[in-house]
Amino acid sequence: MAEHTTREVILQIMLRVTRDGEFSTAAIRDALDAETQFTRQERAFVRTCVLGTLERMIEIDYIIDQFASVRTAQMKPAIRSILRTAVYEMLYMDSVPDHAACFEAVRLAQKMGFYNLKGFVNGVLRAISRGRGSITYPPKSNLMEYLSVRYSMPRWIVKRWADEFGTEVTEKMLAAFLRTRPLTVRLRENEEIREQTLASLRRQGIHPAKAPYLPYAWYLPETRRLTDLAAFRSGQIYPQDVSSMLVAEAAGAKAGDNILDLCAAPGGKSLHLADKMNGFGMVVARDLTDEKVALIKENIQRLDCINMHAEVKDATVFDPRCEGKMDIVICDVPCSGLGVAGRKPDIKYRLTLDAVEELILLQRSILSNAAAYVRPGGTLIYSTCTIGHMENEDNARWFRQNYPFRMESLDPHLPEELRNEDTKEGFLQLLPGIHESDGFFIARFRKESL
Repeated sequence: MAEHTTREVILQIMLRVTRDGEFSTAAIRDALDAETQFTRQERAFVRTCVLGTLERMIEIDYIIDQFASVRTAQMKPAIRSILRTAVYEMLYMDSVPDHAACFEAVRLAQKMGFYNLKGFVNGVLRAISRGRGSITYPPKSNLMEYLSVRYSMPRWIVKRWADEFGTEVTEKMLAAFLRTRPLTVRLRENEEIREQTLASLRRQGIHPAKAPYLPYAWYLPETRRLTDLAAFRSGQIYPQDVSSMLVAEAAGAKAGDNILDLCAAPGGKSLHLADKMNGFGMVVARDLTDEKVALIKENIQRLDCINMHAEVKDATVFDPRCEGKMDIVICDVPCSGLGVAGRKPDIKYRLTLDAVEELILLQRSILSNAAAYVRPGGTLIYSTCTIGHMENEDNARWFRQNYPFRMESLDPHLPEELRNEDTKEGFLQLLPGIHESDGFFIARFRKESL
């Protein structure tokens, strides 16, 4: 079987994501798993080019449309993808000279059978290379359009955020999504074990840097695969954004608690809670499919977690066995995911307002079941990895109005720099560019005693 070039694989992935609707993480993983001959540098090139193109796709299309006789929306999917990735290489990858990006794009178009369009591809890319100094953006007088193009975020999302958070905060968020952040990992709660883990990483040539807010949150430079690290294989580090770590802090778990995590995969929050309880009590981690639960079980085994159990269960189906029995219920519900758009850029293109409204119905269904599982006096934590009132504050308000719960201050559970008037009321909205984390929402509820 003939080996594929990196740009052929990039095109294959781009078509699977933009034409066929696959998620970028799965498409990249599957494509690279099939190319066993690729070096580490080639794999990094593929990943960077795909994710970078997706991240800036609205801007790239706007630029192409200034130089092409056919608008990107009317191009053949393969030609559109070839041009998009080549423009990304030219404008954002210093390691690729313009002439090389152009040459490879023309060669790929020809190899894909588009002999009659190779001149078109060549002409558009050479025009962009020559005219990059004349590239224009929408005027700032049309601020929503300008922000949408400049930061490659769909206009309807920009408008919604501007209405809710103001244009200054919105632009800070949009800029933050385009910045590269190092991988964040959670070390174990035990301080002595943390120091041993840091020493192990340094022996392998890794130079961890302290992440904000929590003592066990650290950054790792993305210079190696996690599986190459002894600290990962032995369960001493777990990849997790600091925003997600704050869920376990907000829960206030103590040794002996019975905890239910309804939408747990891949298990990071549940594992963190189990670690906080020092092996006592039990965390039941559930998710919808065998595949997701298998991933949780794999992590339980890797971290040698003795007080955690994983099982397949649909969170929208009521489980009478749990009624009134749980000290803490974690409701980290399926959501629009816009808070992690900086790491999963295709999320922002597949989302619609109708889809958000459908998600809200799902979120409220899960919350309704969760309410019944909490014992009187127990705690419910509602969280999402998204930004916006509809899925966050509005859902928290709806829950408080319809169930016997009161919101409880998060301040005793948060680092001082995150406390504000909202956290005093019981909720926290983390915003990229404002906070050093993904976009994330956490609300804490206490069930009224009988």
